[in-house]
Amino acid sequence: MTSIFIKVYQRLILDHPVLSILAVVLFTILAGVFAKDFRLDASADSLVLENDADLRYYRSIRAQYGQDDFLVISYTPHGALFSPETLDDLRRLRDSLLEIERVESVVSILSVPLIDSPQVTFSELQKKTRTLDDPDTDLALARQEFLSSPLYRDLLVSQDGQTTAIQVILERDVTFYELLNRRNALREKRQDGQLSKLESEELKVVSKAFKDYSAALSDQQSADIARVRTIMDRHREHADLFLGGVPMIASDMIDFIRHDLATFGIAVLIFLVGMLITIFHRPRWVILPMLCCFGTVLVMFGYLGLVEWRVTVVSSNFTSLLLIITLSMTVHLIERYNELYHLNPLADQQTLVVDMVRSKVYPSLYTSLTTIVAFTSLLVSGIRPVIDFGWMMAIGIVVAFMYSFILFPAGLMLLKPRSFTHRHDLTGAITRRFAHWIEDHSKETLAIYVVIAVVSVFGLTRLTVENRFIDNFKDSTEIYQGMEEIDLKLGGTIPLEVVLDADPEFLSRSDEPSAEDDFSDPFDDPFDTQDDTKSGLTGTSYWFNSYRLETVREIHDYLDQLPETGKVLSLATTMRLMKHLNNGQEPDNILLSVIHKKLPPDVDEALFAPYMTADGNQIRFNLRVYETDPSLRRNEFIKQVDRDLIETFDLKPEQVHLTGMLVLYNNVLQSLFQSQIQTIGAVFFAIMVMFLVLFRSLRLAILAIIPNLISAGIVLGLMGWLNIPLDIMTITIAAITIGIAVDDTIHYVHRYSVELNKDLDHVAAMHRTHASVGRAMFYTSIIIISGFSILTLSNFIPTIYFGLFTGLAMAVAMVANLTLLAILLMLVQPRKVCWLPNR
Repeated sequence: MTSIFIKVYQRLILDHPVLSILAVVLFTILAGVFAKDFRLDASADSLVLENDADLRYYRSIRAQYGQDDFLVISYTPHGALFSPETLDDLRRLRDSLLEIERVESVVSILSVPLIDSPQVTFSELQKKTRTLDDPDTDLALARQEFLSSPLYRDLLVSQDGQTTAIQVILERDVTFYELLNRRNALREKRQDGQLSKLESEELKVVSKAFKDYSAALSDQQSADIARVRTIMDRHREHADLFLGGVPMIASDMIDFIRHDLATFGIAVLIFLVGMLITIFHRPRWVILPMLCCFGTVLVMFGYLGLVEWRVTVVSSNFTSLLLIITLSMTVHLIERYNELYHLNPLADQQTLVVDMVRSKVYPSLYTSLTTIVAFTSLLVSGIRPVIDFGWMMAIGIVVAFMYSFILFPAGLMLLKPRSFTHRHDLTGAITRRFAHWIEDHSKETLAIYVVIAVVSVFGLTRLTVENRFIDNFKDSTEIYQGMEEIDLKLGGTIPLEVVLDADPEFLSRSDEPSAEDDFSDPFDDPFDTQDDTKSGLTGTSYWFNSYRLETVREIHDYLDQLPETGKVLSLATTMRLMKHLNNGQEPDNILLSVIHKKLPPDVDEALFAPYMTADGNQIRFNLRVYETDPSLRRNEFIKQVDRDLIETFDLKPEQVHLTGMLVLYNNVLQSLFQSQIQTIGAVFFAIMVMFLVLFRSLRLAILAIIPNLISAGIVLGLMGWLNIPLDIMTITIAAITIGIAVDDTIHYVHRYSVELNKDLDHVAAMHRTHASVGRAMFYTSIIIISGFSILTLSNFIPTIYFGLFTGLAMAVAMVANLTLLAILLMLVQPRKVCWLPNR
């Protein structure tokens, strides 16, 4: 079988090297044409769970109460906030922001209605609302109102009265949400197995249209945010300003991805060239491997552009990983070629290249398959960016294998036989030292690994998933600074929404006739009209009546006293304002009904629409949670709120719904443990199966997996001991480490088999294996470790952790393969450990 493959390979590739290279170049150019369509994605959809029921509910609530398309600017003036000079600067800032085409409105202390500056009556409120823009507004009273108002305090003005928030509301793009809602509706039908053939075609069309439109919208949004920042810069001489909001975070995340792609790609490229020059000295051993790396990456960029597959912050390091993996393959080929040349210096180039391919194609094939298995194990994570990352890398490794075994050998065929000599054989000295150590100290080495394994297991029990979103970014980034400023001064940053439905029994009786409430309190005010009904909304709604509003106030106060919550807004906030306008008296049902009917639309939109549906049968509490609180435990907090609402306030479970970004982010975090177990389980199972096929021995398969299990365990255990939580990046470390490190395991076991079959001397076979393939393992490991360390240049903290801990895991895996694996193979003492061809 092997000889047939080699003959076909030789006839197609090696006998026609120029045509082979031209074919590869043509394929690369064709793929590269589509690289212009390469896109990035930092939307909220890229950081949530697949098929999350909470996500669907969140979208329905957003459709009911409004979208999150707004920016927040924190403004801390160098002088007094309510001084005429500061207010004039705020007006100039507001007017400049309104000139941006996609800005619908700007909400600030200048534009919100005031009821105590001086105090107004219901009748006056109906006719006109006073604002800071009105010349007759008393600034001293306005300042006091902002500092004491249950609506504005910690929302528009900080408690110390020195910082204000400016909300920049962006136009709601109707086309975007129509495409999004239609795509999601079709996806849900597909998930339920109810999608027709016609709807399946529609889903493809809608999905493509949504991708194209959202890409254009993302570019426009980034341009708008850049303009907002330019406007902010013109006011920094008067105040300290920070920008926040979901659109800004998404825009900056795209900049981070773009930065990481460029930085990692260039830095890794420079590093790899330097490593190749240092190790192999000759131009051919630099140019050919780098051509393979460049071709692999360019083809992947073109493929991702062709299929419109967007790169997220999780997959932004795929370029550096592909460069590292491709170079690792070629390094093994270079080392084997050099070894063959020294064994037979008179051999012609074709003989050397054919022997190189023959001896390395199967080990490289299996190492590629195991690495692919490792990355495809990420598909079970349930987290979309992690799933996409797994697919991208799996496809990229296939491309890397093809380039390594087509372009590299074909390029060698055009050159004369030539090897290289290590000037300072430091690598050989290190691998020989490892060999002598395990020969003399095998028992001590095993004992060390046992202790390390036990310590790692205890570290694994300390792993957590609780991490703050703000900690994903360096404190020098505007995302971090803006979130911290708003969190500490303006009542928290992470939104949590508590939605309470009417009692299902009430809804079932809503169509039945019911007696009208007997209202005894008369209402005699110019605000009243003779044609008002006696009950109005208060007689038909579940929540909007004096009895239920008392429960709403109690729930509001409960949520407000929680240490995790900052600003809480609800219908109770509105009712406190109404009570103030009613001379400190709680409005009765008649007054409530009239208020709701007679208030101006802008006041109604500000005070009622955000917190209650039109029929009064659903209410919404809008909370902001302190993201900077290091003691925040999201999952426990969410469960506590849900439990207390049901038990303390006698609500039914089906009435209570918690949603918002806090819930969605918590769902991702809580899935990480399960995802970690699933990915590790999947990769170990698949690799064990491959080892069984490769080694044809369960005992050898178990022995071969142990060093890789140790390396993954050490890193995860260390994270536990250092209290570094799992995140969407670090959950991939174990699977990737095993998948890449197992490459060295296969190469070592294969070469050990070759050397053992020469004289059946296990110790001698171990020494020869260390001196040959051990050198290539050392080179590739150093390249991989150093390559991963470049990820520390990222602005995204999880990427930094990913680079550091994956590099550490690869170092541990290299040492484990050169020590523990060798000891285990000598202890087992098999006569033949691998069925792969020995040449």
